[in-house]
Amino acid sequence: MSYFANWISPEVMRTLGWTLLHFIWQGAALAALFAVVVAACRSAAARYALAVGALVLMMLAPVLTFAWLLQETSPAVRSGAQAALAKVGTAGQRTIVAANAGAPAAEVAGETPAAMLWLVELWFLGVLLLSLRTAGGLFVIERMRRKELRPIGRELYLRCIALQLRMGLERVVRYCECERLEAPVVLGWFRPVVLLPIKALTGLNEEQIEAVIAHELAHIRRLDCFVNLFQIAAETLLFYHPAVWWVSQRIRAEREHCCDDEAIAICGDAVNYARALTLMEEWRTAPALLMAANRSPLAERVLRLLGLNGATGRTRMAGLGMSFVCLAGALLAGNAFLGVAHASLGASAAIKQDHSSDSVIVVRPEPAAANESRPQAAKPSGTGTQPAPKAQTDNNKASQTSSDEQDKKESYLDAMQAAGFKNLNVDEIIAMKIQGVTPAYVKQIHEMGFQPNADEIIGMRVQGITPEYIREMQGIEAKLTVDHLIGMKVQGITPQYAHDWRELRLQPGPDGLIGMKVQGITPEYIREMRATGLEPDADELIGMKVQGITPEYVREMQAAGLKPETDELIGMKVQGITPEYVKSLQAAGFKDLSCNELIGAKVQGITPEFIEKARKHGFQNLTLDKLIGLKHADIL
Repeated sequence: MSYFANWISPEVMRTLGWTLLHFIWQGAALAALFAVVVAACRSAAARYALAVGALVLMMLAPVLTFAWLLQETSPAVRSGAQAALAKVGTAGQRTIVAANAGAPAAEVAGETPAAMLWLVELWFLGVLLLSLRTAGGLFVIERMRRKELRPIGRELYLRCIALQLRMGLERVVRYCECERLEAPVVLGWFRPVVLLPIKALTGLNEEQIEAVIAHELAHIRRLDCFVNLFQIAAETLLFYHPAVWWVSQRIRAEREHCCDDEAIAICGDAVNYARALTLMEEWRTAPALLMAANRSPLAERVLRLLGLNGATGRTRMAGLGMSFVCLAGALLAGNAFLGVAHASLGASAAIKQDHSSDSVIVVRPEPAAANESRPQAAKPSGTGTQPAPKAQTDNNKASQTSSDEQDKKESYLDAMQAAGFKNLNVDEIIAMKIQGVTPAYVKQIHEMGFQPNADEIIGMRVQGITPEYIREMQGIEAKLTVDHLIGMKVQGITPQYAHDWRELRLQPGPDGLIGMKVQGITPEYIREMRATGLEPDADELIGMKVQGITPEYVREMQAAGLKPETDELIGMKVQGITPEYVKSLQAAGFKDLSCNELIGAKVQGITPEFIEKARKHGFQNLTLDKLIGLKHADIL
């Protein structure tokens, strides 16, 4: 218990403890007020905004309370308490101090109750444990990102891109498969990844898959991952208050409602989407830091989607009444807490100031004659001449510091306007300052032929794009835009990576470089493909990698007697044509089928079993076209 007391001052410990206690009634009052206001809202977006606002106020309340309580120790505020203590009289003060003359002055004036120390230390312990939980979740997510993700099929990828464009989402989003998860989720903050588990892809129809993907893209478009990160911080710091967890849970529920509304607006079939949610309810294994489509209570979401939640009106009215009762109780408790805290902090501050004056300094375990020989030194000297210069000096320093900071802000703004950013709003200038965008950096970017706007220059700085990086990339790819630079930097494209393609006689261009990097295409992959006799270009390489075409697959097809081109390989892989399928048709007598004929046979459902069945019915020496005709006529 004494550990924190050794490195945190008693005033800060006492103030922090009172801040934590004050938040008990403050959190209850804010939660009750939120419940009263939200009862009148019918829109999920409005309820979500109110819930986020309530949580922001809950985070601000302890900060403002801590600052206010610290002011209780200032001379202007504690003068009233000191005046009350003065009534005790000089003799009484001397008696109190003399009784504690053997103890240090800090213990007499600034002693913190043991209960308050225990309270602060338990809070620190809770914050530490929840922080470790969050760190563990981040570790699981990073491990998943590195080891468990695979690119999705080309057809589904194109559908995802089309859906993204329909939703007006222009961010770079990766789409991957993950065997570990069983419901679609969003992973990552600055480089989002939509994970599509195999179970969801095989257990849902195409419309349902599109709806749940639209749900995840809505999370990305709304920047819900950052709000979720703020919720985790609030739950960690204010873990001891149930109201924080309740408001945070309401945020998550309303967030899912908002994304459900966007998914239905895009796909247009609420019943089909509700069926998809019902199917995925059994698959709820997503980590808490991820945005999953099957989060929040399923029954509430399904009833809401189907318009069957009309019975919530009575519950809302009952909750409204309870909210008023809780709000009144919290305000009464707050009034009592404020009185106790004001008296405690004010009294302790006054005692400390009185003990730090000359009358207390001379009260030491000395002979009585020595104390009586200097009575004037034991009395306060009125306003005093010694503290005044120090206070004036502190005020001057504070004023000078404030003036210097104001000059810096003004000079930075003027410099950015001189650099070409004339109409910056407050958010943009703050973001540029925080991210370290300097006038010199802007000037260097302009000299290289780029004229980025505020958002683009911030994005370039966030991604660590330096003039040296731009110069090296321009030496390889002359026609670069700001979007190209940001996209390449996000994907980790280095000048050496781009130079490798020149050595391989490829000219992929900026978009091709980004596409190849996203799909994990390496120079070794290209060399192995060329060893099979193929010469694919950048677009063909991306298509082959998306479909999972490996050099082994190409060699097996060639060993079966085929000489497929790149487009034919992609077509065969899309249709699921395996070397075993080719060999089975050859064993059935179709030895000279071309790649296009194999694709047509697979599309029409021609299997060795169907060929054998036709022959058992007396159909011999059938060509592939006749087999397809039999299949279409459904004769067998």
